[in-house]
Amino acid sequence: MSSRLADGKTIILRIELDTDRAQFGQAATAIEQARGDIVAIDVIHTDRNKSIRDLTVKIAEQGASERLTAALRSVPGIRLLHISDRTFLLHLGGKITIQPKTPIQNRDDLSRVYTPEVARVCQAIHEEPSKAYTLTIKRNTVAVVSDGSAVLGLGNIGPYAAMPVMEGKAMLFKQFADVDAFPICLDTQDTEQIITAVKNLAPAFGGINLEDISAPRCFEIEQRLRQELDIPVFHDDQHGTAVVLYAGLLNALKLTGRTLREARIVVCGIGAAGTACTKMLLAGGAQHIIGVDREGILTSERTYDNPMWQWYAENTNAERRSGGLAEALACADVFIGVSAGGILTRAHIETMAKGPIVFAMANPEPEIRPELAEDIVAVFATGRSDYPNQINNVLCFPGIFRGALDSRATTINEEMKLAAAEAIASVISDDELNRLYIIPSVFNGRIVEEVRRRVIQAAQQSGVSRRQTRE
Repeated sequence: MSSRLADGKTIILRIELDTDRAQFGQAATAIEQARGDIVAIDVIHTDRNKSIRDLTVKIAEQGASERLTAALRSVPGIRLLHISDRTFLLHLGGKITIQPKTPIQNRDDLSRVYTPEVARVCQAIHEEPSKAYTLTIKRNTVAVVSDGSAVLGLGNIGPYAAMPVMEGKAMLFKQFADVDAFPICLDTQDTEQIITAVKNLAPAFGGINLEDISAPRCFEIEQRLRQELDIPVFHDDQHGTAVVLYAGLLNALKLTGRTLREARIVVCGIGAAGTACTKMLLAGGAQHIIGVDREGILTSERTYDNPMWQWYAENTNAERRSGGLAEALACADVFIGVSAGGILTRAHIETMAKGPIVFAMANPEPEIRPELAEDIVAVFATGRSDYPNQINNVLCFPGIFRGALDSRATTINEEMKLAAAEAIASVISDDELNRLYIIPSVFNGRIVEEVRRRVIQAAQQSGVSRRQTRE
């Protein structure tokens, strides 16, 4: 049992009282002395010798949960059976379920949804495989696939521990875009095995969302699957971040009177997200990009073992600058961070061009906190929800998959990603645009429909749509 719970919230304690040795008042006193506030008591079981109760307790201070746990354990006759908060309770039994669209109430219903009548549907699909889109869940279902190798900021925690994240992703698909999604966590981190597994499960799905797969394997896995499957394959850690970053940057550039073509941009952290962001910026017309990673500025004058770094060096840094982050930032207009917390300083920003744009997107700790530099920055964005201008993938993937599924696209190409980014940016009008509002809230009801509409148009215009939906 772990007591590593977030402070400033409500927790639930299940305690067992040995009624011969302890009274409930002792538990209440221990909780009060640990600065907890009991707001509810539920008796779970009681007999002559023991009593089991759930105590709902509010805690408000840093470290209160640890103090409270220690205080209860120190009372003779009281055993702490379990401690959880509302987040853990929400995850009990998982966060998603499968429900039939029609009830089975009699033998006739059974014969139509299953044997023998279902055989006619199977035969129709066998004769014309494209009917799978109209006669099965394929038309509206996405597989959320991970190997658990790069989960949030937790790293390589494996497929079992990755499941809560993938379940959450499935919930977001359904909540925001009415896309049915199912989490699939693979118990392998071998590139070929992952590719084979996804190809083998693809017939049931209309799209594949790759999630939390570490670089550089994620590049090959996505590339191969895009080549070998006829349904959209989208690595959200790369492209979702890139789309939302691009949307935010379009508005930030507009606000500061710059153009993407003229802006001098520094990208810090050349992994999956950093590379995808850069490819989108290049596709959008950016001309002056410098990439910085742990070996400093990437330049074509060096050779790198990492093939993605090699590609990056050959396609950016036209001035062949060398050095580290400080040298890259001199006179730069834009900093884009997808690296590590605390690596950017106020002194770094002071060397940038006047009124710089800073996107410090490392999570959970940004490259620099806004309060340390917001007075010298024109626009500041992070990946966190407790600061303005959150760069959040939720703004992208529901709508882009909704559009891809509705157009029955064979892929999600660069044109569709650019269209999604422009759609997100367009939700904020010129009158609304300001330094604290360059990117809309994930709860803005216009986003998914606008992204869907423009993605369908881009799919049709770029020739990857198999369904000419009129929008």
